[in-house]
Amino acid sequence: MLGLLPVAWALPVLVPAGVHTPFYPASEDELEVPVEAFLLDSTQVTNAEFASFVAEHPRWEQGAVVALFADDLYLSHWEGPSSPGAEVAPRSPVTHVSWHAARAYCEAQNGRLPTVTEWEFAADATETGAHGGRKDEATLQRILDWYALGADAQLRDVGSGPANVYGVHDLHALVWEWTEDFNSMLVASDARESGDGENLRFCGAGALSAADAEDYATFMRSAFQSSLKADYTTSSLGFRCAYSP
Repeated sequence: MLGLLPVAWALPVLVPAGVHTPFYPASEDELEVPVEAFLLDSTQVTNAEFASFVAEHPRWEQGAVVALFADDLYLSHWEGPSSPGAEVAPRSPVTHVSWHAARAYCEAQNGRLPTVTEWEFAADATETGAHGGRKDEATLQRILDWYALGADAQLRDVGSGPANVYGVHDLHALVWEWTEDFNSMLVASDARESGDGENLRFCGAGALSAADAEDYATFMRSAFQSSLKADYTTSSLGFRCAYSP
């Protein structure tokens, strides 16, 4: 059975320390944020890898997971409660997983979900440099081409896209990815704030507070993440794990 196979295609790679420019700075004092070195899976978690996890932790099987931790579409593309089946590619990224399930998987690997800052910092690297992904024409075109495919497009295997300078594949243009603080990009640093300033972050006028109002790709990503709830699952949302070095 696929879920019993000891599969592990992705090895974590080191993302060195640096400085990240947030798309939505929390304040004028946080236009640049230091990022400590961390390890990040080179590819997303696959269907086969998640099946192995479910086999060892049956409480995360489809139909067994507590409703509070996942919606009705959890692993709905799999053939059975703990097996993807022949119609699901074992090396494509697992989707239809909630934040709770992704977090549990990473904890079982002695890891965690990356923070938004860590993920965005790694994703800003190109194939040749540590920064510039937001402006790199090839990266942006790859993202825009992916947006045009629609949510029902067949997912390719992980690792088939180019790796960035750190050796991380497919941070863009395969699936969206869960992060630890997934809804923090458009949420004020103090949720007790009220008034029009908060509302602006959740509509088109939110671009006014963005670091680059013309960065459509990042704006779409932040808007999508901020629309999620921890129990949500979708066909275009997967994850990868991070670790302390």
